[in-house]
Amino acid sequence: MAVNSSTHRALPLNRPVQLRFRLSPAFFYNRTSSRPVFSTDAPNLRLVSVRARKPGSDGFGYKKSVNLTDSEAPIGSSSSSTSSAIDFLTLCHSLKTTKRKGWINHGIKGPESIADHMYRMALMALIAGDIPGVDRERCIKIAIVHDIAEAIVGDITPSDGVPKEVKSRMEQEALNEMCKVLGGGMRAEEIQELWAEYENNASIEANLVKDFDKVEMILQALEYEMEHGKVLDEFFLSTAGKI
Repeated sequence: MAVNSSTHRALPLNRPVQLRFRLSPAFFYNRTSSRPVFSTDAPNLRLVSVRARKPGSDGFGYKKSVNLTDSEAPIGSSSSSTSSAIDFLTLCHSLKTTKRKGWINHGIKGPESIADHMYRMALMALIAGDIPGVDRERCIKIAIVHDIAEAIVGDITPSDGVPKEVKSRMEQEALNEMCKVLGGGMRAEEIQELWAEYENNASIEANLVKDFDKVEMILQALEYEMEHGKVLDEFFLSTAGKI
């Protein structure tokens, strides 16, 4: 049932959200301050190179890559061939198409994807004002990869009842497989390092990106409240005392 716009809250000013970092407009714009799969829901993905597909089968047939050599390709390095990079990026495509389960469970039609969520987090890091001792570029990288393992395991939410340690193990194993697809090397090692840094909250950058994760969710919840006339207090309450 739609909520009367005249009575619906315009802004969540009374929500129990407290930020360790002051994520005010000034924060964003002030640049002068110095193996086994434990869930039957996990997708059983078959990793097939884009080059192996029929021409035009989905707009990414081999005609798009047949003339690329490792020396000519814009993607790739000494640590991974062009074919491996394309396979990796093809696997990451599911991040663009997998919808965030929390919104689906609350009846949101056409909700954001995992990639949508990570992209806006990366934008938050990009436009953030300078904080002494914080590497902003590393924050951007962490935001880009923090949910990357969900390309294989999907979006596992608390409602799935998967223990935290099992979820972490599933995602680590998925990430290992993704880095094998990439071909290993320096870039794969960097992705592993960034993901582990976030997962273990091992740096001030990881800590800040975890705050971005929650702030992005709150912002998205507010937008869905206004767009769909729903009350999504659960998402605001879940962040109480955590950011």
